[in-house]
This record gives sequence, structure tokens and C-alpha cells, in this order.
Amino acid sequence: MSRFIQFDRNQQYLLPPSVDEWLPEDHLARFIVEVIDQLDLSKLTGHYSGRGSAAYHPALLLALLIYGYATGTFSSRKIERATYDSVAFRFIAANHHPDHDTLAHFRKTFLVELEDLFVQVLTLAQTMKLVKLGQISLDGTKIKANASKHKALSHGHIEKLEAQLREEVQALLKKAADVDQEELADGIDLPAEVARREDRLKALAEAKAKIAERVKERDEQAQKDHQERLADRERQRQAGKKPRGQEPKAPETGPQAKDQINLTDEASRIMPSKDGFVQGYNAQAAVDVDSLLVVAATLSQHTNDKRQVEPMLKALNALPDSLGKPEMLLADNGYFSKDNIQACVEQKITPLIALGREAHHLPLAERLTPDAPEPESDDPLVKMAWKLKTQSGRTLYGKRKSTVEPVFGIIKQVLGFRQFSLRGLDAVAGEWKLVTMAFNLKRMHVLAAG
Repeated sequence: MSRFIQFDRNQQYLLPPSVDEWLPEDHLARFIVEVIDQLDLSKLTGHYSGRGSAAYHPALLLALLIYGYATGTFSSRKIERATYDSVAFRFIAANHHPDHDTLAHFRKTFLVELEDLFVQVLTLAQTMKLVKLGQISLDGTKIKANASKHKALSHGHIEKLEAQLREEVQALLKKAADVDQEELADGIDLPAEVARREDRLKALAEAKAKIAERVKERDEQAQKDHQERLADRERQRQAGKKPRGQEPKAPETGPQAKDQINLTDEASRIMPSKDGFVQGYNAQAAVDVDSLLVVAATLSQHTNDKRQVEPMLKALNALPDSLGKPEMLLADNGYFSKDNIQACVEQKITPLIALGREAHHLPLAERLTPDAPEPESDDPLVKMAWKLKTQSGRTLYGKRKSTVEPVFGIIKQVLGFRQFSLRGLDAVAGEWKLVTMAFNLKRMHVLAAG
């Protein structure tokens, strides 16, 4: 005869149940609550002064959001539902149930303050001896915006629509002059039809103006690159060398037919990714090689990484002196430029940026070959090129893939964060800070347990 453990869903408790007793002592939710209780939330609580009605404490709402992002629950509606369904969320919310509007409003309101909280978490990690800035690995990943790429209009298509609408307006005005309103088909209002098309023409003109404003930065960079190429060729001539290739052509400036703007989130851009072209943003992260903690996170609208070194160096330089200063920056060929190398040197950071596509498996003879002597040159590019070819340099650069890329893999695959919930550059940048802070707390929980 089979034996089963007896159960009774209607069994009464002798004492009121405690959610605290149902959650394991080493649970991530407990760790997040303990960390947030140690943070200075005065910048958040100050916003609630003078309110007439009682509000949920920022510590409770922040813990719910961070735990949600750390476990793959990004929707405020799903977090609200989880405060009923999940023991961990119930524990964090202390058996309260903030509605999704409250959670969404809190997330949107305090995006700026997340910068300070991100740094506070890093400072706490240092206190726990989990992080010490030294070698930093930099990379970027494309993350979808809260907008469809099918809601994007190109400059060329806008011009076609404008021409079509102007023709329709002229046709309607001619129709109005030829016939009386009574002779038109029922339901047709000529003034309303004209006004609707004129409104669309106005909206399209605004979209074109925004595209024109957007491409100014690109044109300035293109002109700068063109002048640098001309200067390089002139230096070669002065050195008695014949420049290779044809004379560089002046770049085309102004809006091009393929330049686009998205009608849902105009700050987002069409970007190439491993999954094809996506409407999104370029999310950047600087990761500590030893701990795999994100020490700085920035967001960009640029499709490539060439211009991301200086913003990241600025973010790293803004960290408290108590955290220390990074000594070396590892990055792939997408970040290579003379300006980026010089920017690292000026910050007293040794750059180790790939000069080209690196071979995965070097021949045995090349791996066993002794290092060439260090060049007698003050040129940081020459020094870096030599360092990359040494055995120690190859070992150091090899750490890049095993640090920052796994972080992006965990964020996208384990946490499931592949699309922003908010719109607009500032809002999305704040959400990226929230994502990386949630990752850091999850990582700190693992490191502390080890």
C-alpha cells in the first residue's frame, strides 16, 4: 500500500504566520534589503516632504525594483502581482502591495538619483572587500528601445510623403473651388481633409528639422576625420614618401535619404546587432576584471564604439577617490583611435586596445617566441602595439572576453533584459543604471557567499 505525506490546505495556524520564516537566510531578497538599508536615501525621501497622505517608503519601492530587475521581472504590473504570488517579493514589501502606477512613477521620478545610489553600492562593495579598481574591461551591447523600428521614417520617405500630401492639398482646394459642398459625396468635409493633411505636413517638417539637427554632429566628425586624413598624407609628402591610394574625397554633409527618426522614441536609433538591425541604444559598461562588478555604465546613441572611451573615462574619473583609480583599460578594436589612446594616457590609464582583429589561436612557434625589446619611443600608440604582442600583454588582453562579455550575457540571457521599458535618452540611461546596479547586487551576493 502506498504511503503519502498528508496535507491540508485549510489547516489553521496557532500563531500568525511570518513571511520572514518562509525565506531562507541566504536569499538574495534578504541581501538586497540589507544593502539598501545601509544606503543614504535622503535625496529620495526629501521629495516626499509636505505630502498630505502617507506614501510607501523609498527603501521599500527601491528594493522591489532592484530585486525585480535582478530576477528578470521588469514590468511594474508583474512586480505588483509578485507581491501577492512570490514569498521573496512579499518579504521585501513587508506584506504590502504597492500598485503598478506607484512603482512606475517611482522608477521614472528618481532616475537621476540612481547615479548616486550606483556609486554608493560600489562603495559598499569596496567596504566588503569585493572590488578594487585596477584593470577595467570596456565593451558595449545593443539593447532594443521601447519602440518598433517599423515606426521609423527616413528623410527620403518624408520628402516623398510631403510631395504626395501637397498634391492632395492642391487637388482638394481645386475641388472646393469647382463644386459646392452639397454636390460632394456624403461624409466628405473638404476643409477638414485639407486641415488634416496640413497638420501632417507640419509634423513631417518638424521630423525633418530634427533629423537635420541630429546629423550636424556626424558632419562635424566627418569633416574632422577628413582633415586628419589630409594632414596624414601631407606629413607623408614632407617625409619624402608618396601617399598610398587616392586623394580623400570631401564628405557629403547634410541629411541623407537613409537618415531616420523614430516616431515612438525619437532618441533611439537603428543599430546593427547580432540579431540584425534593431531600434535601440548602445549600452556601455566598464567591468572590474577581478570581481566582474560594473564600475561605470553609460548609454549612447552612436552605432559604433569609437566615441565611447572619453565618456567612460569621464564616468570613471567621477567615482570617489576612495574606490581608487583604474590602471589599465582593455577594449576591442571597435574602440581604437589615436584620440582614445591619448585620452587614456592623459588620465594615467594604460590602454590595451586591439589594433585589429585578434587571432584566436596563435601558432605554437609564435607563442614561444621571446618578447621583442621595448621600443625607445614616447609615442603611446607604439608602446601599446608592442605591449599587445608580448606574452604578458596577450594574457592581459585575453581577460577582456572573460569579464565584460559574460556580464552582458548574464544581463541579457539570465536576467532576460533585452529591451528598455522607458523612452527618451535620459530615462533610458537611468534605467541602464538600474539594470547594472541590480546586476552588481546579484554579483555581490554571490561573492559575499563565497
